[in-house]
Formats: sequence, structure tokens, C-alpha cells
Amino acid sequence: MAAPILEVRAADVFYGASQILFGIDLAVERGQTMALLGRNGAGKSTTFKAIAGIAPPRRGQIALSGTTVSGKPPYLVARAGIGYVPEDRQVFPEHTVEDNLIVGAKPGPRGDRHWTTARIYEVFPILAGMRHRIAGRLSGGEQQMLTIARTLMGNPDILLLDEPSEGLAPIIVRAIGDLIRTLREMGVTILLAEQNMHFCMGIATHATVIDKGQVVYSDTIAALRGNEAVMQRYLAV
Repeated sequence: MAAPILEVRAADVFYGASQILFGIDLAVERGQTMALLGRNGAGKSTTFKAIAGIAPPRRGQIALSGTTVSGKPPYLVARAGIGYVPEDRQVFPEHTVEDNLIVGAKPGPRGDRHWTTARIYEVFPILAGMRHRIAGRLSGGEQQMLTIARTLMGNPDILLLDEPSEGLAPIIVRAIGDLIRTLREMGVTILLAEQNMHFCMGIATHATVIDKGQVVYSDTIAALRGNEAVMQRYLAV
């Protein structure tokens, strides 16, 4: 069995005196698309912030390709190979699409530059036609695609997508789903936080379910699809 590219071990995370995550264990192997599923407030975004170094665990460890990154500041975590797309689609609104991409450009942790503006425009053709458009004038779905593309320009080892379907029209959600499937087929390793279980079923290869700050289930997406008890208990709205 291959060593995980990302491993979270027994992570406890606090906001001040309040504990949010309790002994989180999570492992993502290279090439997987892992869905981190749970209801609103279950701890998905906090898990992402812990991995990205924004809310470092008070106890436990986070490792990327076997190297500990927990305790490091967010910029060093990013340099180590974590690409984090937050849930609120943060673009530079007064700059063009292409400027946003250039701002995000950096070599990967081993100096690789697989993602360039040319490759981005091949994979995101909608952005190619908008390269000179001001980012703040894009729709929510277009901004979501731009944020994902800008993060890929940093050539990360793993891409963290926090609630990419949230607040988008159904047709745009389908387009985001198609994009994630394309990235998966290209071999991009993805950890995807979602409360929309149906969105993940046709996208993810594996699933981890979180509830009240604890991991309660982890298996393939096919196994989850056949586990009605877990879906009803932890994911049904």
C-alpha cells in the first residue's frame, strides 16, 4: 500500500478555549479524490484550516509526503505542496483574470512547473476568453473556477477544495463537477470538503465522514453509496 501523500494523525484543534476537532485521523493517497463529508458545522472547514496551517492543531500531527508540516506558518505549508481553495472564493477583484493567475504562479515543492497559464487555459477554456476581464466582475461560478486555477498555478502536490459547490446555480455546480473529474483524470490529488453528498458521489473516489469534530467513517465512495445507515445518520438533511 502506497504511503499517503497527506496524513492527519490524532489532530485536536481549538478556537481559543473551545475544542472543535477531536483526534482527527485522515489519509489521502496520491491520485485520490477524497470527499470530506459532513453537515454544516461538522468541522470540515476547520480540518482544512488545520492542514493549511491557519488553525494549527494543539495536539497531533499533519504530514505531507512523510514530512511534518503541522506547526509551520501557512506560507511554508503552501510551499511544501498544499494548495488551499477557501470556501469564500477570494479573488483579487480589481485585477484581471490573467493577473490573478500570475499572482498565484510559483514552482512546486520540487521545482516543477507543470501548471502554466497556457495549460490553465487548455483545462479552463472559459477563463481563456476572459483573461483580460476584471475578476470582480465575474460571476460566482467563474470566480470559483478562477480561484481553483490560481491555486493550481502554485503547482501543489494536493488540492484542498472547501465547499466548491456552495451558493452556485445547478448548471454551474455541474460545470464545477466536470472540472473536478477532469483534474482527477489528470492525476491531481484532491481533498474535497462538501455537505452536498450527491455532488460528491460522481466525483470522489473515497470518502471520509466527519460529525461533531470527529471522523465517524472512512472508505471508498462505492462503499459509502451502499451504506444507507451512515448516510442517513450523518449526511441526511
